[in-house]
Amino acid sequence: MSESTSAGSGASYASAGVDIEAGDRAVDLMKEWVKKTQRPEVLGGLGGFAGLFDASALKRYERPLLASATDGVGTKVDIARQMGVYDTIGHDLVAMVMDDIVVCGAEPLFMTDYICVGKVHPERVAAIVKGIAEGCVLAGCALVGGETAEHPGLLGPDDFDVAGAGTGVVEHDRLLGADRIRTGDAVIAMASSGLHSNGYSLVRHVVFDRAGMTLDQQVEELGRTLGEELLEPTKIYSLDCLALTRTTDVHAFSHITGGGLAANLARVIPDGLHATVDRSTWAPDAIFDLVGKAGQVERLELEKTLNMGVGMMAVVPADSVDAALTTLADRGVEAWVAGEITERGAHTTGAELVGDYAK
Repeated sequence: MSESTSAGSGASYASAGVDIEAGDRAVDLMKEWVKKTQRPEVLGGLGGFAGLFDASALKRYERPLLASATDGVGTKVDIARQMGVYDTIGHDLVAMVMDDIVVCGAEPLFMTDYICVGKVHPERVAAIVKGIAEGCVLAGCALVGGETAEHPGLLGPDDFDVAGAGTGVVEHDRLLGADRIRTGDAVIAMASSGLHSNGYSLVRHVVFDRAGMTLDQQVEELGRTLGEELLEPTKIYSLDCLALTRTTDVHAFSHITGGGLAANLARVIPDGLHATVDRSTWAPDAIFDLVGKAGQVERLELEKTLNMGVGMMAVVPADSVDAALTTLADRGVEAWVAGEITERGAHTTGAELVGDYAK
Protein backbone atom coordinates (compact mmCIF):
# COMPACT_ATOMS: atom_id res chain seq x y z
CA MET A 1 0.00 0.00 0.00
CA SER A 2 1.37 3.41 -0.90
CA GLU A 3 1.97 6.05 1.74
CA SER A 4 -0.69 8.26 0.21
CA THR A 5 -3.42 5.65 0.76
CA SER A 6 -2.24 4.00 3.96
CA ALA A 7 -4.07 4.32 7.26
CA GLY A 8 -3.31 7.31 9.45
CA SER A 9 -1.15 5.19 11.73
CA GLY A 10 1.02 3.97 8.87
CA ALA A 11 4.58 5.06 8.30
CA SER A 12 5.36 8.09 6.16
CA TYR A 13 8.38 10.16 5.18
CA ALA A 14 7.14 12.89 7.53
CA SER A 15 6.82 10.50 10.46
CA ALA A 16 10.40 9.42 9.78
CA GLY A 17 11.46 13.02 10.24
CA VAL A 18 11.68 14.36 6.68
CA ASP A 19 9.46 17.35 5.87
CA ILE A 20 9.16 17.71 2.08
CA GLU A 21 6.89 20.76 2.36
CA ALA A 22 9.46 22.55 4.52
CA GLY A 23 12.09 21.75 1.91
CA ASP A 24 9.92 23.20 -0.84
CA ARG A 25 9.39 26.37 1.19
CA ALA A 26 13.15 26.68 1.69
CA VAL A 27 13.64 26.55 -2.08
CA ASP A 28 11.04 29.26 -2.60
CA LEU A 29 12.75 31.50 -0.03
CA MET A 30 16.23 31.09 -1.54
CA LYS A 31 15.27 31.78 -5.16
CA GLU A 32 15.62 35.55 -4.92
CA TRP A 33 19.17 35.24 -3.62
CA VAL A 34 20.25 32.75 -6.26
CA LYS A 35 18.99 35.11 -8.99
CA LYS A 36 21.44 37.76 -7.80
CA THR A 37 24.38 35.49 -8.77
CA GLN A 38 23.35 34.85 -12.35
CA ARG A 39 25.82 35.33 -15.18
CA PRO A 40 24.68 35.56 -18.82
CA GLU A 41 26.00 32.04 -19.46
CA VAL A 42 23.55 30.46 -17.00
CA LEU A 43 20.49 28.79 -18.54
CA GLY A 44 17.27 27.90 -16.77
CA GLY A 45 16.32 28.60 -13.20
CA LEU A 46 16.41 27.01 -9.79
CA GLY A 47 14.56 23.73 -9.43
CA GLY A 48 15.94 21.63 -12.27
CA PHE A 49 17.89 18.43 -11.77
CA ALA A 50 21.10 20.05 -12.98
CA GLY A 51 22.47 23.55 -13.34
CA LEU A 52 23.19 24.60 -16.92
CA PHE A 53 26.08 26.81 -18.04
CA ASP A 54 26.53 27.75 -21.69
CA ALA A 55 30.01 26.43 -22.56
CA SER A 56 30.01 28.29 -25.89
CA ALA A 57 31.21 31.22 -23.80
CA LEU A 58 34.58 29.45 -23.70
CA LYS A 59 35.03 29.79 -27.48
CA ARG A 60 36.92 33.02 -26.91
CA TYR A 61 39.70 30.98 -25.34
CA GLU A 62 42.32 29.35 -27.56
CA ARG A 63 43.00 26.51 -25.13
CA PRO A 64 40.68 26.79 -22.12
CA LEU A 65 41.57 24.84 -19.00
CA LEU A 66 38.77 24.11 -16.54
CA ALA A 67 39.75 24.38 -12.88
CA SER A 68 37.63 22.77 -10.17
CA ALA A 69 37.67 22.64 -6.38
CA THR A 70 35.47 21.44 -3.54
CA ASP A 71 35.52 22.26 0.16
CA GLY A 72 33.54 22.96 3.31
CA VAL A 73 34.03 25.26 6.28
CA GLY A 74 34.81 22.71 8.99
CA THR A 75 33.69 23.15 12.57
CA LYS A 76 33.05 26.86 12.11
CA VAL A 77 29.47 25.79 11.40
CA ASP A 78 29.09 25.01 15.10
CA ILE A 79 29.81 28.64 15.97
CA ALA A 80 27.06 29.72 13.57
CA ARG A 81 24.68 27.17 15.08
CA GLN A 82 25.38 28.28 18.66
CA MET A 83 24.98 31.94 17.77
CA GLY A 84 21.93 31.41 15.61
CA VAL A 85 23.56 33.39 12.79
CA TYR A 86 23.30 31.63 9.44
CA ASP A 87 23.75 34.28 6.75
CA THR A 88 27.56 34.59 6.87
CA ILE A 89 28.77 30.99 6.80
CA GLY A 90 28.08 30.92 3.05
CA HIS A 91 30.74 33.61 2.51
CA ASP A 92 33.21 31.22 4.11
CA LEU A 93 32.16 28.40 1.80
CA VAL A 94 32.57 30.44 -1.38
CA ALA A 95 35.95 31.73 -0.22
CA MET A 96 37.27 28.27 0.53
CA VAL A 97 36.25 26.98 -2.91
CA MET A 98 36.72 29.93 -5.26
CA ASP A 99 39.94 31.26 -3.76
CA ASP A 100 41.46 27.82 -4.37
CA ILE A 101 40.36 28.05 -7.99
CA VAL A 102 41.76 31.54 -8.59
CA VAL A 103 45.22 30.46 -7.38
CA CYS A 104 46.00 29.07 -10.84
CA GLY A 105 44.75 32.25 -12.48
CA ALA A 106 41.32 30.86 -13.31
CA GLU A 107 38.21 33.02 -13.47
CA PRO A 108 35.43 31.57 -11.25
CA LEU A 109 32.45 30.57 -13.38
CA PHE A 110 29.89 28.72 -11.31
CA MET A 111 29.32 26.92 -8.05
CA THR A 112 26.98 24.36 -6.51
CA ASP A 113 26.31 23.81 -2.82
CA TYR A 114 25.25 20.99 -0.50
CA ILE A 115 23.48 21.76 2.77
CA CYS A 116 22.84 18.90 5.16
CA VAL A 117 20.51 19.50 8.13
CA GLY A 118 18.95 17.50 10.93
CA LYS A 119 15.64 19.27 10.35
CA VAL A 120 14.69 21.71 7.61
CA HIS A 121 13.94 25.15 9.02
CA PRO A 122 13.10 26.98 5.77
CA GLU A 123 14.20 30.43 6.93
CA ARG A 124 17.46 29.03 8.27
CA VAL A 125 18.29 27.20 5.04
CA ALA A 126 17.39 30.29 3.04
CA ALA A 127 19.72 32.38 5.22
CA ILE A 128 22.58 29.96 4.52
CA VAL A 129 21.93 30.14 0.78
CA LYS A 130 21.70 33.95 1.03
CA GLY A 131 25.25 33.97 2.38
CA ILE A 132 26.44 31.62 -0.37
CA ALA A 133 24.80 33.79 -3.02
CA GLU A 134 26.33 36.96 -1.61
CA GLY A 135 29.72 35.21 -1.59
CA CYS A 136 29.27 34.19 -5.22
CA VAL A 137 28.61 37.83 -6.16
CA LEU A 138 31.85 38.82 -4.42
CA ALA A 139 33.70 36.05 -6.30
CA GLY A 140 32.11 36.88 -9.65
CA CYS A 141 30.60 33.43 -10.13
CA ALA A 142 27.08 32.07 -10.54
CA LEU A 143 25.30 29.78 -8.09
CA VAL A 144 23.74 27.32 -10.53
CA GLY A 145 22.26 24.78 -8.15
CA GLY A 146 22.57 22.79 -4.98
CA GLU A 147 21.03 20.24 -2.68
CA THR A 148 19.42 20.46 0.74
CA ALA A 149 19.30 17.10 2.52
CA GLU A 150 17.41 16.37 5.72
CA HIS A 151 19.02 13.68 7.90
CA PRO A 152 16.89 13.11 11.01
CA GLY A 153 18.42 10.70 13.48
CA LEU A 154 21.88 11.31 12.06
CA LEU A 155 21.99 15.02 12.90
CA GLY A 156 20.24 16.87 15.70
CA PRO A 157 17.33 19.18 14.81
CA ASP A 158 19.60 22.26 14.84
CA ASP A 159 22.73 20.64 13.40
CA PHE A 160 23.88 21.34 9.87
CA ASP A 161 26.90 21.23 7.56
CA VAL A 162 27.72 22.85 4.25
CA ALA A 163 29.95 21.95 1.32
CA GLY A 164 30.40 23.28 -2.16
CA ALA A 165 32.08 22.69 -5.50
CA GLY A 166 33.13 25.24 -8.08
CA THR A 167 34.46 25.52 -11.61
CA GLY A 168 36.62 28.17 -13.24
CA VAL A 169 38.52 28.65 -16.50
CA VAL A 170 41.98 29.88 -17.45
CA GLU A 171 43.78 30.19 -20.77
CA HIS A 172 46.53 27.59 -20.98
CA ASP A 173 49.30 30.10 -21.58
CA ARG A 174 48.06 32.19 -18.62
CA LEU A 175 48.18 29.32 -16.14
CA LEU A 176 49.96 30.40 -12.96
CA GLY A 177 52.16 28.22 -10.80
CA ALA A 178 55.59 27.09 -9.72
CA ASP A 179 57.10 26.95 -13.21
CA ARG A 180 56.79 30.76 -13.53
CA ILE A 181 58.59 31.65 -10.29
CA ARG A 182 62.13 33.00 -10.54
CA THR A 183 64.90 34.02 -8.16
CA GLY A 184 64.42 37.61 -7.05
CA ASP A 185 60.62 37.50 -7.16
CA ALA A 186 58.82 39.26 -4.32
CA VAL A 187 56.21 37.66 -2.07
CA ILE A 188 53.24 39.92 -1.41
CA ALA A 189 50.96 39.18 1.52
CA MET A 190 47.26 40.08 1.57
CA ALA A 191 45.68 40.56 4.98
CA SER A 192 43.10 38.08 6.21
CA SER A 193 39.85 39.12 7.87
CA GLY A 194 40.67 36.98 10.89
CA LEU A 195 40.74 33.24 11.43
CA HIS A 196 38.92 32.55 8.14
CA SER A 197 37.68 28.93 8.16
CA ASN A 198 40.59 26.80 9.30
CA GLY A 199 41.82 25.59 12.65
CA TYR A 200 38.50 25.91 14.45
CA SER A 201 38.91 22.56 16.18
CA LEU A 202 42.00 23.99 17.88
CA VAL A 203 40.40 27.39 18.47
CA ARG A 204 37.22 25.94 19.98
CA HIS A 205 39.23 23.64 22.24
CA VAL A 206 41.34 26.54 23.46
CA VAL A 207 38.69 29.22 24.03
CA PHE A 208 35.90 26.98 25.33
CA ASP A 209 37.52 23.96 26.99
CA ARG A 210 40.75 25.48 28.27
CA ALA A 211 39.91 29.15 28.77
CA GLY A 212 36.25 28.72 29.68
CA MET A 213 35.19 31.64 27.49
CA THR A 214 31.67 32.12 26.11
CA LEU A 215 30.48 33.37 22.73
CA ASP A 216 28.66 36.34 24.24
CA GLN A 217 31.72 37.39 26.25
CA GLN A 218 32.97 40.88 25.42
CA VAL A 219 36.73 40.71 24.77
CA GLU A 220 38.49 44.03 25.14
CA GLU A 221 41.42 43.26 22.88
CA LEU A 222 39.04 42.14 20.12
CA GLY A 223 36.75 45.12 20.48
CA ARG A 224 33.68 42.89 20.26
CA THR A 225 32.30 39.61 21.56
CA LEU A 226 34.17 36.37 21.09
CA GLY A 227 31.32 35.01 18.98
CA GLU A 228 31.39 37.98 16.62
CA GLU A 229 35.11 37.51 16.13
CA LEU A 230 34.88 33.78 15.52
CA LEU A 231 32.08 34.23 13.01
CA GLU A 232 33.85 36.95 10.98
CA PRO A 233 33.45 35.83 7.33
CA THR A 234 36.44 34.63 5.35
CA LYS A 235 37.70 37.25 2.92
CA ILE A 236 37.06 36.43 -0.73
CA TYR A 237 40.08 37.40 -2.87
CA SER A 238 38.99 36.03 -6.25
CA LEU A 239 38.30 39.30 -8.07
CA ASP A 240 41.28 40.99 -6.39
CA CYS A 241 43.59 38.26 -7.65
CA LEU A 242 42.13 38.44 -11.15
CA ALA A 243 42.67 42.20 -11.12
CA LEU A 244 46.33 41.57 -10.31
CA THR A 245 46.67 39.23 -13.29
CA ARG A 246 45.42 42.02 -15.55
CA THR A 247 47.69 44.76 -14.20
CA THR A 248 50.88 42.90 -13.26
CA ASP A 249 52.94 39.91 -14.27
CA VAL A 250 51.82 37.60 -11.46
CA HIS A 251 53.77 34.35 -11.29
CA ALA A 252 51.79 32.49 -8.62
CA PHE A 253 49.22 32.77 -5.84
CA SER A 254 48.95 30.79 -2.62
CA HIS A 255 45.69 30.53 -0.67
CA ILE A 256 46.57 30.32 3.03
CA THR A 257 44.24 27.70 4.50
CA GLY A 258 44.75 24.51 6.51
CA GLY A 259 48.43 23.89 7.17
CA GLY A 260 49.28 27.54 7.61
CA LEU A 261 51.33 30.07 5.69
CA ALA A 262 54.64 28.32 5.12
CA ALA A 263 53.16 24.97 4.07
CA ASN A 264 50.70 26.52 1.61
CA LEU A 265 53.28 28.86 0.10
CA ALA A 266 55.67 25.92 -0.32
CA ARG A 267 53.08 24.24 -2.56
CA VAL A 268 53.81 26.74 -5.34
CA ILE A 269 57.59 27.03 -4.90
CA PRO A 270 59.56 24.98 -7.48
CA ASP A 271 62.41 22.64 -6.68
CA GLY A 272 65.65 24.54 -6.26
CA LEU A 273 64.03 27.76 -5.05
CA HIS A 274 63.13 28.97 -1.59
CA ALA A 275 60.62 31.50 -0.22
CA THR A 276 61.58 33.48 2.87
CA VAL A 277 58.78 35.33 4.63
CA ASP A 278 59.69 37.94 7.24
CA ARG A 279 57.33 37.96 10.22
CA SER A 280 58.41 41.51 11.13
CA THR A 281 56.53 42.89 8.13
CA TRP A 282 53.16 42.56 9.89
CA ALA A 283 51.43 42.19 13.26
CA PRO A 284 48.85 39.37 13.44
CA ASP A 285 45.36 40.35 14.62
CA ALA A 286 44.55 40.08 18.32
CA ILE A 287 42.62 36.82 17.91
CA PHE A 288 45.81 34.93 17.08
CA ASP A 289 47.55 36.19 20.20
CA LEU A 290 44.48 35.36 22.27
CA VAL A 291 44.41 31.76 21.04
CA GLY A 292 48.13 31.37 21.60
CA LYS A 293 48.09 32.70 25.16
CA ALA A 294 44.80 31.11 26.25
CA GLY A 295 45.91 27.66 25.12
CA GLN A 296 49.66 28.07 25.69
CA VAL A 297 49.99 27.12 22.04
CA GLU A 298 53.54 27.33 20.73
CA ARG A 299 54.16 29.71 17.84
CA LEU A 300 55.07 26.97 15.38
CA GLU A 301 51.85 25.12 16.23
CA LEU A 302 49.83 28.28 15.65
CA GLU A 303 51.60 28.90 12.35
CA LYS A 304 50.94 25.44 10.98
CA THR A 305 47.25 25.65 11.93
CA LEU A 306 46.13 29.27 11.46
CA ASN A 307 46.74 31.91 8.79
CA MET A 308 48.30 34.38 11.30
CA GLY A 309 46.79 37.36 9.51
CA VAL A 310 47.61 36.48 5.88
CA GLY A 311 44.86 34.99 3.72
CA MET A 312 46.44 35.06 0.25
CA MET A 313 49.95 35.54 -1.12
CA ALA A 314 51.11 36.58 -4.57
CA VAL A 315 54.54 35.97 -6.08
CA VAL A 316 55.47 38.71 -8.57
CA PRO A 317 58.65 39.98 -10.25
CA ALA A 318 60.44 42.63 -8.22
CA ASP A 319 59.70 45.27 -10.84
CA SER A 320 55.95 44.55 -10.57
CA VAL A 321 55.70 45.16 -6.83
CA ASP A 322 54.62 48.81 -7.02
CA ALA A 323 51.93 48.10 -9.60
CA ALA A 324 50.67 45.11 -7.60
CA LEU A 325 50.44 47.05 -4.34
CA THR A 326 48.71 49.94 -6.11
CA THR A 327 46.14 47.61 -7.66
CA LEU A 328 45.37 45.99 -4.32
CA ALA A 329 45.21 49.33 -2.50
CA ASP A 330 42.79 50.67 -5.09
CA ARG A 331 40.59 47.63 -4.38
CA GLY A 332 40.74 48.17 -0.61
CA VAL A 333 42.98 45.17 0.06
CA GLU A 334 45.63 45.62 2.74
CA ALA A 335 48.86 44.20 1.28
CA TRP A 336 52.61 44.44 1.75
CA VAL A 337 55.89 42.89 0.63
CA ALA A 338 56.50 40.06 3.08
CA GLY A 339 59.35 38.10 1.52
CA GLU A 340 61.41 37.06 -1.46
CA ILE A 341 62.40 34.09 -3.59
CA THR A 342 66.02 32.89 -3.48
CA GLU A 343 68.04 29.86 -4.47
CA ARG A 344 67.38 26.92 -2.19
CA GLY A 345 70.24 26.01 0.11
CA ALA A 346 71.28 22.55 1.24
CA HIS A 347 69.26 22.81 4.45
CA THR A 348 66.27 24.89 3.39
CA THR A 349 62.76 23.82 2.45
CA GLY A 350 60.26 25.33 0.06
CA ALA A 351 59.21 28.17 2.36
CA GLU A 352 59.98 29.39 5.85
CA LEU A 353 59.08 32.19 8.25
CA VAL A 354 61.91 34.17 9.83
CA GLY A 355 62.19 36.90 12.47
CA ASP A 356 59.59 38.01 14.99
CA TYR A 357 56.18 39.52 14.40
CA ALA A 358 55.78 43.27 14.60
CA LYS A 359 54.01 44.61 17.67
